[in-house]
Amino acid sequence: MASHGLILALGLLVGLSVTVHAEPLDEPLKPLPPIPTLDPKRVQLGLRLFNDPRLSVNNTLSCASCHRLGKGGADDKPFSLGFDGKPVEFNTPTVFNASLNFHQFWDGRVDTLEEQVHIVVTSPAEMGSTWKTVLQRIGQDPDYARGFDDAYPDGVTQANIQGALADYERTLLTPNSRFDQYLLGDTDILTPREKFGYQRFKEYGCIACHQGVNIGGNMFQKFGVMGDYFQDRGNPSSADEGRFNVTGDESDRQVFKVPSLRNVAVTAPYFHDGSAPTLERAVEVMFKYQLGREPMKNDTELIVEFLKTLTGEWEGKPL
Repeated sequence: MASHGLILALGLLVGLSVTVHAEPLDEPLKPLPPIPTLDPKRVQLGLRLFNDPRLSVNNTLSCASCHRLGKGGADDKPFSLGFDGKPVEFNTPTVFNASLNFHQFWDGRVDTLEEQVHIVVTSPAEMGSTWKTVLQRIGQDPDYARGFDDAYPDGVTQANIQGALADYERTLLTPNSRFDQYLLGDTDILTPREKFGYQRFKEYGCIACHQGVNIGGNMFQKFGVMGDYFQDRGNPSSADEGRFNVTGDESDRQVFKVPSLRNVAVTAPYFHDGSAPTLERAVEVMFKYQLGREPMKNDTELIVEFLKTLTGEWEGKPL
């Protein structure tokens, strides 16, 4: 097969305009898949529900109140406030690309987005509502009633509300990050420092947990493999027990779902407890407690520069 250089040279020789398509790189990380094609009527209902505070018991809190799409799909404070104005137990994870995670919530307590909707709506710390209340409010709204009748054969039901919200969330992918473009073969789009940062990310072993198409979100891991993070931080809480609260298995104590690193530069603060205010601090904590290593000079900066290339686009604009 002729090389790109030879193709270009031959094209110039005969006066032709030649377009060379870059080859995708053979890397352990892969670019995001295309945004799925779903029933637009159901997605539109999900969008409306996502922004509707009537899902909460006192009409004060919508999904968008905590999953702020203008803030990376997360929140910009350590803990979001529930319907009663009190902080919830966990830092709000981003809703962007959440459909690519193998479980939902930091402790992985549910498998699907539909189940996640149920937990949030009925949680006494989050929306505090009941499905009887939600169905009454949504069903009595003429616009909703018409929309659900048009999109579902059985109209307004709990399952259909959960399904519409989940389908909308499945469209919240953030393609076209600079790193995705790099993976697709545009190797000039990253600076040398960003490429060095990616190399360090692999060499130090970060990629052992932050892997797959979502660069995380596909495995559980103990927080504090190489040191007692919680003792050093102090003020332990029940949320710090992580997956142990779900399974009761001692081996799951302080185990959490590894978060996706996509859009990580725009989703501070970090970790389940929101304790790291900056990306630099988060990387330092990972070096100490997950890797048990001291980074070489400038490596933290290089890795942060790489992580900033993971910011994708939503509605055609960078997050």
